Amino acid sequence: MTKYIIRRIFYLILTLFIVASVTFFLMKFLPGTPYSNQAKLQPSQIAIMNQKYGLNKPLWDQYLIYMGNLLHGNLGTSFQFNNQPVTQLIAHDIGPSMQIGTQAMIVGSVLGILLGAVAAIKKNTWVDSGATFISILGISIPSFVLAVLLQYYFGYKLQWFPVALWQNFSSSILPTLALAAFPLANVARFMRTEMVDVLDSDYIELAKAKGDSERKTITHHALRNSLIPVITIVGPMAVSIMTGSLVVENIFSIPGIGNQFVQSILTNDYPTIMGLTIFYSFLLVVIILVVDILYGIIDPRIRLGNGGKE
Repeated sequence: MTKYIIRRIFYLILTLFIVASVTFFLMKFLPGTPYSNQAKLQPSQIAIMNQKYGLNKPLWDQYLIYMGNLLHGNLGTSFQFNNQPVTQLIAHDIGPSMQIGTQAMIVGSVLGILLGAVAAIKKNTWVDSGATFISILGISIPSFVLAVLLQYYFGYKLQWFPVALWQNFSSSILPTLALAAFPLANVARFMRTEMVDVLDSDYIELAKAKGDSERKTITHHALRNSLIPVITIVGPMAVSIMTGSLVVENIFSIPGIGNQFVQSILTNDYPTIMGLTIFYSFLLVVIILVVDILYGIIDPRIRLGNGGKE
């Protein structure tokens, strides 16, 4: 197991290095400059700013300096957000994004597992058809469209929840529901497909022949084995929820890192764009690492090799 984890950590570091390198050079191909929205700046002032931020140096020098700073946890200084360090910007606004993202994944995953399991148990009934219909809707309707519908009916018409802004827990309910539809639909679909196969397998028939009750057979055998593919998709989907929350955060005027990302792109704020991209990538690879470890714990064949030896 130790070698398995070390190998995964090596892949994590390599992936982050590649992402940071590619992102750095892609930033240089963006049209415009960080000063495009500051028309009042004189050429002499721009030259001073370029010298201050090291933009007057050769591209490879800029790259080496940036990667060196990155090794020390320094993501640079924002050009647009009051010259604040990017790490402070992320730390300040990560709270709302993490809250609605975490809530959406918990709600979507739990309801998706329950919906998929019930659909598999009640295969080829109206319950199964209803669960399939819900899954299709969840996958087909974009989160930002669902966000606008929820905002209009439950926020504006019924006035059950705040329409926008970030005030208290009630402000997070509509964004959470908008983001939860996608994981709910995907988890339900995977859970239903896998559990149908598991329920038709030989060891389930053996458990029934041994006299195990239907409830025990489902909870101890079918449910656990059906969760393996679900765990595999939940990790990457968690980060996709956070990146997908960019538009939802703007719709509900939530002061999260989604707002920062959008504004940094509009203003060519290179350090903030790169910092947030690396931050999202770090979340993704860490979650994938955790999923790989959990997958190896659940199914030891994943981490074993060379004749069954770790």
